[in-house]
Amino acid sequence: MTETVLPAGAGYGVGKKSTPYLLSDLIDSWSFTPPLSVIGIGLFFSVFMIGLTALQARYTAFSPKNSEEFTSASRSVKPGLIASGIVSAWTWAATLLQSSAVAYKYGISGPWWYGAGATVQVLLFAMLAAKLKLNAPYAHTWLEIVGARWGKTAHLVFMFFGLATNIIVSSMLILGGSATVTDLTGMSTLAACFLIPIGVGIYVVVGGMRSTLLCDYTHTSVLFAIILTFVFTVYATSPKIGSPRKMHELLTAASEAAPLAGNAHGSYLTIRSKNGLIFGVINIIGNFATVFQDQAYWQRAIASRPASTVKAYLLGGLAWFAIPFTFATTLGLAAVALRGDPDMAILTPADVSAGLPASAAAAALLGQAGAAALLVLLFLAVTSACSAELIAVSSLLTYDVYKTYINPKATEEQIMRVGHAGVALYAIVCGLAGLIFFYIGVSMGWLYTFMGVILGSGVVPIALCITWSKANKWGCIWGSIAGFAAGIIAWLVTTSTLNGGVINVTTSGGDFEMLAGNLASIGVGGIIATVTSLIWPDNFNWETTRAINKPTPPSAKVVDEKQDDDLDKKGPEVEVKGSSSSISGDSFDAVEEESELDPVALKKAFRFATWSSVGLFVVLILIIPLPLFFSSHIYSVRDLTGWVAVGIAWTFLSAISVVLYPLYESKHALAQIFRGLYKDIFLKGSGKYVPSPPKGSAA
Repeated sequence: MTETVLPAGAGYGVGKKSTPYLLSDLIDSWSFTPPLSVIGIGLFFSVFMIGLTALQARYTAFSPKNSEEFTSASRSVKPGLIASGIVSAWTWAATLLQSSAVAYKYGISGPWWYGAGATVQVLLFAMLAAKLKLNAPYAHTWLEIVGARWGKTAHLVFMFFGLATNIIVSSMLILGGSATVTDLTGMSTLAACFLIPIGVGIYVVVGGMRSTLLCDYTHTSVLFAIILTFVFTVYATSPKIGSPRKMHELLTAASEAAPLAGNAHGSYLTIRSKNGLIFGVINIIGNFATVFQDQAYWQRAIASRPASTVKAYLLGGLAWFAIPFTFATTLGLAAVALRGDPDMAILTPADVSAGLPASAAAAALLGQAGAAALLVLLFLAVTSACSAELIAVSSLLTYDVYKTYINPKATEEQIMRVGHAGVALYAIVCGLAGLIFFYIGVSMGWLYTFMGVILGSGVVPIALCITWSKANKWGCIWGSIAGFAAGIIAWLVTTSTLNGGVINVTTSGGDFEMLAGNLASIGVGGIIATVTSLIWPDNFNWETTRAINKPTPPSAKVVDEKQDDDLDKKGPEVEVKGSSSSISGDSFDAVEEESELDPVALKKAFRFATWSSVGLFVVLILIIPLPLFFSSHIYSVRDLTGWVAVGIAWTFLSAISVVLYPLYESKHALAQIFRGLYKDIFLKGSGKYVPSPPKGSAA
């Protein structure tokens, strides 16, 4: 096959080299242009998800025309689907591209530090999810809790951190997605930046939160299938590698040809990597910010059934680990192993920062098919995470901007209108943000390590706000502000000191520069918030936050004129909770919800979440990697084979837990939908869902 040379400014950064296999070759053979191919993929998934939403609206109790259903899926989703949604929302473009880039730069330590360093936050978030259900079970957003507890000033300060988190996360999604789409198809980066979020926005506007979760499930299923395809290609069938033994041989040769600075013996086959460890610390700090302050994760906790929230987050966190760890151990190391191969593109530092080792390895291993598979994989990762960001920001704009400051007495119709407009508006903002960062020369890799510098200071104050009645209001507010300033100052001072006073995108993106900023931000914010709370503790009564959006208790629904008027005022919210059934098809009405919100059970769930998540943190961050780091052990063929086998086994178990398990727990709902379809097609009677009377009511 002849090589296809990318035009200047496209592909691997600046078009300085040619790549042997591009998806555009395949697309050209179908007489399509690259932009049309991406539009086609986007429209296919949009139409598919709109179809699923239509089935849901007709054959189940839930309609996305209701604001509670649109923003929180009626708080009724079971753990398997929530776990699948967590995996999907946490699988960014960076999960696939940056994890492979750090494997390319640091060897086998990179995938571990990326996977473990970004898994522990989701595991620890299980504690916040349990406290959310205990202390504010009917909140729509985490900022509602901040506002109810600490007032307007705190609400506005932390709104900055919340929206900044969403913008940075969305920008990374668009930067990574557009860079690889451009690399693989040759299409305009400008077009890619806007086509991705706008295509996602279509089905989010139509289906809301439950549509997002169903989209997450669909994407996660395909994601695991493609990842396993790459794994078995690299380690079993490829003539270029084909086995862990051959991979070990090629990595050993690469280490001898170009030893890695900071790694034991310059080897790619060791956890002893100084720069890998620094990245691990940055990764842990930065991802605390993007989990604890991202409404997307709070929204999944809000959407889940109270009794299974902790289970969902622990399951989702453990399942997600397999994706970056196994994917990077496959394509990231393959990009190193294939250096010098005639089908392998030469990667510059800019290409690596843009996250392109994975695409280069995929194209070298499988040609057009590899490029196509990676394009689909990346598209699914970006769009599913993007859908989570769209509905998250829409909720913040609806409840924390519009309903709080513009129209406190907003009607159901107005709330839905603003929610839809918020999705559409933020889809455009996503494209603009990605484009701005692209044109000023900021890559996905740079932004990934920078996010903790400006976001880290809010992590501890927000966690204290949700979990600790003694948290001091002003200590947490000033701690977050001081930490923000300290992070920026430490980052700039370290950059100037280490680079002779030169501060630009290149010099400011170094490991030590980013490490200083990340540590200062989260450290100062956390210390001030904690110390002030210990010296001047508040004594907050959680009943204030428990009253947020609280519906009328089912026991209070006496049929008389006065309560009929009250129900008319609260209408849709109360009706959903009184008569709906969960997506799994099992009934989940207000009585069952009230039972699952039992404080004793939720406190027990919090204790379980605490012991489980802290224990897993110790295992993943301390017990496994640190002894290997300090021993300077170089992996033998047997060691690498075992390492790869663990990754493959973990991937299969993850696929079972977030692909097969949700189907099992939704078996009744699926049967209900198929019965409705059967009635519509073959019987005269309509198959449309008709709600049953609420439990305890007269027939």
